[in-house]
Amino acid sequence: MFEGKIAVVTGSARGIGQAIAFDLAAKGADIVVCDIKAEWLTETAEGVKKLGRKAYCFELDVTNAEAVQNVFNDIAAETGRIDILVNNAGITRDGLLMRMSEEDWDAVLTVNLKGTFACTKAVSRIMMKQRSGAIINIASVVGLMGNAGQANYAASKGGVIAFTKSVAKELASRNVRANAVAPGFISSKMTDALSDDVRQKMLDAIPLASFGTPQDVANAVAFLASDQASYITGQVISVNGGMVM
Repeated sequence: MFEGKIAVVTGSARGIGQAIAFDLAAKGADIVVCDIKAEWLTETAEGVKKLGRKAYCFELDVTNAEAVQNVFNDIAAETGRIDILVNNAGITRDGLLMRMSEEDWDAVLTVNLKGTFACTKAVSRIMMKQRSGAIINIASVVGLMGNAGQANYAASKGGVIAFTKSVAKELASRNVRANAVAPGFISSKMTDALSDDVRQKMLDAIPLASFGTPQDVANAVAFLASDQASYITGQVISVNGGMVM
């Protein structure tokens, strides 16, 4: 599906980002593995190579716009092109609004929203010059419905969704598409550690009555990055078992 394509995946050292990197590699893409600490990149890079694809590793702090631009220039110089960008890097700093510190608000908005802006801006000139490209931003179900205790995270992911739609309109004339994926409750070490009561309350909110997997998210990303989605831009694909309809 992606033979000869170069895919940049931010926050790909672990979790959903790693699953996306492995899935795109399994479908033929060479992967640019990016995360905030260089020592975190080895596991994903080795996994990509085991799938028979090239892995390029770049330490990337998405909150530093100047550094982001320099890294993307280096990526383009080394790989010759960038066909797919997956903006996955993100953090949470949960807490009720009345107790939320300004630092926790700023940290989440800076990584999740400004980071998506910085990486998209950096790749846009490259893709516009190529007259091709697919940008997929990882949003969240809480960016669509909100969630108590996550005002900062919900605001950042709602912003990512609105940002995606604006970028889609700006870049469409150069055949560059931008879409978002909004995961719901995805199985992780965090959900595995929850009590049975808490897990059941979460499952009760999901019509399909199960948690999603990182692979479920990766499948949606691969579709939006592929030629099968060549007439899709500015859209949000929810991967949430029906939580939001």
